[in-house]
Amino acid sequence: MRLVSRTAQLLWSGATKMRAELYIDGQWRKGCGGALESQDPATKETVWSGHVASADDVADAFAAARRAFPAWARRPLDERTAIVRTYAKAVEARADELAEAIARETGKVLWDCKGEVAAVIGKIEISIKAQAERAGHRDDPAPFGGMTLDHRPHGVMAVFGPFNFPAHLPNGHIVPALLAGDTVVFKPSELAPGVASVMLECWEAAGLPPGVVNLVQGGRDVGGALLANPEVNGVLFTGSAHAGQHIHRHFAGRPDIVLALELGGNNPLIAWPPADVGATANLIAHSAFATSGQRCSCARRLIVPDDAWGRDVLDALKALAGAITVGAWNAQPEPFMGPLVRAHAADGAEKFVGALIARGGVEIEPFSRDGAFVRPTIVDMTAADGFEDEELFGPVLQVWRVRTFDEALERANATRFGLAGGLISDDAALWERVRIELRAGVLNWNRPTTGASGAMPFGGPGLSGSARPSASYAADYCAYPVATQRADKAVAIPAPGLPK
Repeated sequence: MRLVSRTAQLLWSGATKMRAELYIDGQWRKGCGGALESQDPATKETVWSGHVASADDVADAFAAARRAFPAWARRPLDERTAIVRTYAKAVEARADELAEAIARETGKVLWDCKGEVAAVIGKIEISIKAQAERAGHRDDPAPFGGMTLDHRPHGVMAVFGPFNFPAHLPNGHIVPALLAGDTVVFKPSELAPGVASVMLECWEAAGLPPGVVNLVQGGRDVGGALLANPEVNGVLFTGSAHAGQHIHRHFAGRPDIVLALELGGNNPLIAWPPADVGATANLIAHSAFATSGQRCSCARRLIVPDDAWGRDVLDALKALAGAITVGAWNAQPEPFMGPLVRAHAADGAEKFVGALIARGGVEIEPFSRDGAFVRPTIVDMTAADGFEDEELFGPVLQVWRVRTFDEALERANATRFGLAGGLISDDAALWERVRIELRAGVLNWNRPTTGASGAMPFGGPGLSGSARPSASYAADYCAYPVATQRADKAVAIPAPGLPK
């Protein structure tokens, strides 16, 4: 099975104890709500243990953010930028500790977690550049004087973090919000509270004024309290489409609330000749199985031609998937994949694969698990009776064999989502068709679908979001444009029928 034992060669030497507290108005304090624990999914060891925020804690966090907002918004941009850059240095100084915290709470393998920390640090300069390019200042002359374009912050932003990238993804909302002049109430995933604690310690070390970023821990009830607070001006959310739809419904009829919802995808990947079979299988594996399939940009649906080349690709992919090493984040040698975030996520993957087989799907690489560890799974759905257009967070790839490239594009677009998609082929003409015809906001040609860049927008149509892409476009939803027309002195404007 090539599954590294959950207890084999564990190298953890004892991570720094994480604060099991909230951070409100520049002070660490215990939550007044119920108990919460996070666990290492590989060992079930308790990583973080504390108490969640109560309704009063959440109210205090929003009150602190509201009080801090006027001074933070008035603070010169270069001073806000300097604090954000100091935060990057604080993260860099604790990079190994933060990577280990991510690994312990999510189960992600260490090399993957180190990549996430690098993305947190790299996001700073990307956000500063995007702020200048997309939300800066401009003066234009006019016959009556001049026109000015400025951008103003919305106010208090509620930021919801996911478990799969518990540092990078909320960081991608928080940093642009702070640069814009917004203040933040941050609720991380209840599965990764310790990661958020390390992040807030880094913001504290950077000299962030009290109340500008506030941390509240908890699950669904605490999230509901954030949505219900009258001080909220915007919700910046990364998570499932079901949760995003709930947020959207909650604010129905509230155009005054900014909703930036990143909701994942049921992403297609087309593989078509000519292309090297081995390289194709490698790119498919990276697309489908990176981070144990727990990336919203992972390929969920593979489309190949029903011919000898397509069969060779599937044979090569089966061999590669069967040889992938799955193990704990600190196992040696380093595995490619870790466990799913919790055993119940593996339960969901098992149930999902069972539903595919019940529809007539045929396992190419069969489902196999050990607790939260799930091996790469490949199911041929060509002859099945339909499919579930849902995003499954796990290493499960569905395959369709088609006769023509027209059918491949039709199959790729047969989804309510529209986040990511890709083509593996050396034929530039086919890429031109995919570039124009495939309905997705993030496209890749001969690259893994998981290779999104923070320097580009990240989002897509359909159920993949609310038409407010993140990454470099986050500056767009963290501030609103203000168009000013001005003249140095009052001058009467003549008009027909208007007395002088």
